[in-house]
Amino acid sequence: MSDPSAIASFGYELGILKRIRRSGWWHAGVRDPESVAEHSLRVAQLAGLLAAEEGADPARAAYLALWHDTQETRTGDLPHTVKPYLTKPDPQQITADQTARLPDAARTSVRDAVDEYETAETLESRCARDADKLEMLLQAVEYREVGVQRVQGWIDSALKGLSTATAQRVAEAATSLSPLAWRDR
Repeated sequence: MSDPSAIASFGYELGILKRIRRSGWWHAGVRDPESVAEHSLRVAQLAGLLAAEEGADPARAAYLALWHDTQETRTGDLPHTVKPYLTKPDPQQITADQTARLPDAARTSVRDAVDEYETAETLESRCARDADKLEMLLQAVEYREVGVQRVQGWIDSALKGLSTATAQRVAEAATSLSPLAWRDR
């Protein structure tokens, strides 16, 4: 390894994701929304499950999902309300900047994962992208369960954006179950 301090430094940067809140939920009235890291963990877990059901590589789908929002260490979590005012930052450019000092193998691994996720040409990337939407849907239903009223837009957006049959079936089930249904199984 040519520069272990580069990986350590990037590790510290990734830690910022634990402190960045998913800011769009503030618009729905959520006082303390989950962090980007909390969101990303469940996205990766769901991506692996969706990929297994779709006949894709679960480990690859989960890996793509782990990197899908890491650029937010540099931009913060930008809610949809900024679209009229800002051009969406290029995740691949941000990733290139974030990983510039990493050793070759690590740098290539992260950049390739972000490229694959963003181009959405593989089944694994489509599963990871669906998992991102599905996680948002689950979170919206959970917030609704505790009394947050204005979440239907997030649910509708997630439902409309799903591309795999498995994610569509899971979303349908999720909208008809209580978030506490797992305790009854």
